Amino acid sequence: MTTSSHSSFIIVGLTTAGKKFRPSDWAERLCGVLSAFGAEKRMRYSPYVGPRNYKGEKAVFVDGGLYDVEPMAYRFVLHFAQDNDLQLIEGVSPGR
Repeated sequence: MTTSSHSSFIIVGLTTAGKKFRPSDWAERLCGVLSAFGAEKRMRYSPYVGPRNYKGEKAVFVDGGLYDVEPMAYRFVLHFAQDNDLQLIEGVSPGR
C-alpha cells in the first residue's frame, strides 16, 4: 500500500475523445522507459509503473509512491498522458 501524498492513477489508451491511442504497444514502451535490468539479467518493470488492461483497454497503472522515489519520473508519465490527451483516472489503487 502506498503512503505517498501523491495520488496513484491509471493512464488509459484512449484519448479524451474516445479514440484508441497508437501504437498498440504504447503501454509497454512507456513502462520500458522506467524499467531496469535485474540481477538475473532480465528487464523488469518498475514496481511503481506497469502495463495492464483497464476495462478491455491498454493502460498503465502508476503508483503514487513513484513520486517519493523519483519525482521527475512521476511527472514524466503524468505529462505523457496530458501531452497525448489520454484519459487519466486518478486516486485508484495500482492493484498489484
